Amino acid sequence: MAATSINEKIKILVLGDSGVGKSSLVHLICHSETLEHTRWTIGCSIDVKLHRYKEGSPQEKNCFIEFWDVGGSRSHSIARKIFFYSFHGIILVQDLTNRKSEMNLKNWLGQALCGNNDKERYYSNSLSQALFPVSDDNDFEYDIESFIGLNIPLLIAATKQDLVHTNVQTKTDLIDILHCDSIHLNCRNQKSLSPGTTNAVKLSRFLDHVCDKRLQSSSPFSMNSNDKNIYQRQSSSSSSFYYLNKMH
Repeated sequence: MAATSINEKIKILVLGDSGVGKSSLVHLICHSETLEHTRWTIGCSIDVKLHRYKEGSPQEKNCFIEFWDVGGSRSHSIARKIFFYSFHGIILVQDLTNRKSEMNLKNWLGQALCGNNDKERYYSNSLSQALFPVSDDNDFEYDIESFIGLNIPLLIAATKQDLVHTNVQTKTDLIDILHCDSIHLNCRNQKSLSPGTTNAVKLSRFLDHVCDKRLQSSSPFSMNSNDKNIYQRQSSSSSSFYYLNKMH
């Protein structure tokens, strides 16, 4: 019997510093092939994957999952927060050859959790501040300990495995705190996510988790006034408007 389909929108954010390989990773996930020509993502690029939820079981369903590849440039940091609204899972991407990209994962997670409309209602002192934020989230340092107990599907992907020694072991603190899976891969090698590999199994398990959460709740993840403060302000920069770069 053919699998039924889940018609609800399922959205996963793909976050990380510029140049870590987010676009190559999303293309490999969605098309099972490498991306021949890469370019900087301006704003956000969206790709879709057909995922077989609980494949091989009586509960098997077809799920169309959107991967929102959000550009990592600091110059677009204020605009990007509009993409952080209404999501159901997060993939954090780091570059194994760039230690700073791993250190920044907590800040990307913090931006996503606080970068929706609920943040503006919660942290703004006036309507004008809610409409015109006065700070850049890159100027905040997020407290990694405050992510403990976060109830949202999350996967950490470490790219450019081909450029590091095979005996190099990397494990960000977020993995222990969030009890999430991590994968190490070379996005220029489609075998990195071949069916049956450890990476493919972990990815499928993560996508099933996202679908589980989506089916259990009719509303996407969002912060509210009862959630704990997950960042500490270090500095701020003024801004009086939102701007949006076209998607491609």
